[in-house]
Amino acid sequence: MKTERIFEADVSSQEFTAAVLSCAPRKKGGYEVVLDRTAFFPEGGGQPGDRGTLGGVTVTDTHERDGVILHYTDGPLEPGAAVTGTLDWAFRFDNMQNHSGEHLLTGVIHRKTGCNNVGFHMGADTITVDLDVEITPEELAEYEVEANRVVWQDIPCRAWYPEAAELTALEYRSKKALEGPVRLVSFPGADLCACCGTHVTSSGQVGLIKLISVQKFRGGSRIEMLSGRRALAYVHAIEAQNHAVSVALSAKPMETAKAVERLKAENARLTYRTVALETESFARIAASCAGAGNVIRFEEGLTADGVRKLAVAIMEQCGGVAAVFSGDDSQGYKYALGQTGGDLRGLVKELNRALSGRGGGKPFFVQGSVAARRGEIEEFFAARLGM
Repeated sequence: MKTERIFEADVSSQEFTAAVLSCAPRKKGGYEVVLDRTAFFPEGGGQPGDRGTLGGVTVTDTHERDGVILHYTDGPLEPGAAVTGTLDWAFRFDNMQNHSGEHLLTGVIHRKTGCNNVGFHMGADTITVDLDVEITPEELAEYEVEANRVVWQDIPCRAWYPEAAELTALEYRSKKALEGPVRLVSFPGADLCACCGTHVTSSGQVGLIKLISVQKFRGGSRIEMLSGRRALAYVHAIEAQNHAVSVALSAKPMETAKAVERLKAENARLTYRTVALETESFARIAASCAGAGNVIRFEEGLTADGVRKLAVAIMEQCGGVAAVFSGDDSQGYKYALGQTGGDLRGLVKELNRALSGRGGGKPFFVQGSVAARRGEIEEFFAARLGM
């Protein structure tokens, strides 16, 4: 006996009564409940299954097997009992908005390009749509405007199972060849597609379609998108980010990009100047170490690249092992060791073992980090190299 699908007759039904036909424990925990009728949509067509409550227990997910809808619950229900089911309507309506938004967008692109929808997934964060044509970012912006125009037209949605003759005469989109009764979902003039999912009653309920990105995917394109509540939340998040940047840079909200470009240019200039000054400083330090033999230096605030550059400069002058460290006792130290023509592999193994370090490189030059205090580092080199 197949489950009566209330959601196909009345997609807006949020509460219903039904009889429990069976209840069985699941191997993964919880129970599997079968009803004679349900408003819970089972996972399918890229849309997740509904959740909510059923006779006082929580429905965590809904699936289908051979026409029977399975409600996964966190508690048992008595077979034969009459129960009331209540959907998590916020979750369902969010899915309806996003599924319908995908239809409207894909319908727009199909009319423009004749493309096929070859993949669709409604994730917890974003929706992905896979098409068999390549789409540029410029085209994506155009399609977003066109899809939202369809939203503004508030076109009524129709979902039905056409008779064989009617079905044969209709041109509809479908991701795969279909057998048996075919359910069509139509936004007249905008899209006609075979689909088992739940949809809004008119395109206006989608509210907003926001296309986030497009990338090449398997010879076509993958679009990341949001509709309705999720799209609005995304826009609000972007607005909050831009406001924070606007305040930080003392720039008007619509001029933050220019302000960032100015900041990048200034940062590049300062970085170039810093590198030049750092190079001059390293050369002076290296010159002071000429002929000194083994040398250990602690310098504050160096990057890993700065530690490397200073070690190279010193090793070329000192005639021994050059050891450079930068960091502090609480966070540890970055290091670089070098010796022209030397072999530091044994020394580095001892260093890493004794000072909780990690790192390596070529026989004559190594880099890494240690989780040790300055005094411990100095004691290590004093004992090994008399530094």
